[in-house]
Amino acid sequence: MNNLDNQVYPVIWETDKVLLIDQNRLPNEYGYVEISCYQDMAQAITTMIVRGAPAIGVAAAYGVYLGAREIQTDRRDEFILKLEEVAHLLSQTRPTAVNLFWAIARMLKTAKQTIGSVEYIKTALLETAQAIQREDLETCLAIGEHGLAGLPAQPEKLCLLTHCNAGALATAGYGTALGVVRSAWRNGRLARLYAGETRPRLQGARLTAWECVQEGIPVTLITDSMAAHSMKQGLIDAVVVGADRIAANGDTANKIGTYSLALLAKAHNIPFFVAAPLSTIDWQLATGENIPIEERHPSEIYQVGETIICPPGVEFYNPAFDVTPAELITAIITEKGAIAPSALSKLSV
Repeated sequence: MNNLDNQVYPVIWETDKVLLIDQNRLPNEYGYVEISCYQDMAQAITTMIVRGAPAIGVAAAYGVYLGAREIQTDRRDEFILKLEEVAHLLSQTRPTAVNLFWAIARMLKTAKQTIGSVEYIKTALLETAQAIQREDLETCLAIGEHGLAGLPAQPEKLCLLTHCNAGALATAGYGTALGVVRSAWRNGRLARLYAGETRPRLQGARLTAWECVQEGIPVTLITDSMAAHSMKQGLIDAVVVGADRIAANGDTANKIGTYSLALLAKAHNIPFFVAAPLSTIDWQLATGENIPIEERHPSEIYQVGETIICPPGVEFYNPAFDVTPAELITAIITEKGAIAPSALSKLSV
């Protein structure tokens, strides 16, 4: 395992290729997939070998570089045209995670603004991808610290609830929502993390619980339907989740089931936090009504492993995300601090 202080890095640049932790094989098997061309990177993002908005952005940035490396021309205009084709393919992989589009746009901007030969532009693209990865890790560390400062003062040791996986596996490392959890744990403020299993792909059970076990963080796994009961029993002091896209008003798209948790937290007077980098905010969208919601294959619902769990003839609806209205969110935790959704515009850059 490539780690530092039990840290996990889902995307690794190694000499001339990208190594991705195959998250579809966790927790039963820990291993890497080697990616050497942009088509394979697009497939890895689509099939969720790599997942989580920030990690998708990092992977896509390296995908753009891998595509650039394959372009055989010395003409700048022809190179840019072919690079845009690479970027277009990568942009078709996951429609909801805005970090994907942000990273691709940054890579294209680097190519268009770099003065010099095509080979020099290629070098600049690799450096930009590495910078995106490095900056995301720094951002997650900052989110963890700001989140720690924004958590309820009492009780001294908190029981937090999270949904899906917004940890090291979903970012360049450390995590957003799980970064807040990590900071709370390392600073003696966490009693226990409750992780919702997160149907249908079980990222909470397979990934969040796995990360916690690696670091020794006390974690209790619950089914998604146990959240209300757990809150009513006084087991949860705050909810912390990640985000795949945030509208300018604070409406937040995250893994399906997040909206339900926000409603439950409101009903039980429990603070509900969203932890995400500024790159997850889509300033072009005024509200969450226009956030595109990815619908995935129905096999994620009707099949667990090799087992079919419903009768033939059933129809399916499988949205991967839902949108939590800003008024249900206590604060959005970014690398610039924790801020109320109504004040989000102050962070606009």
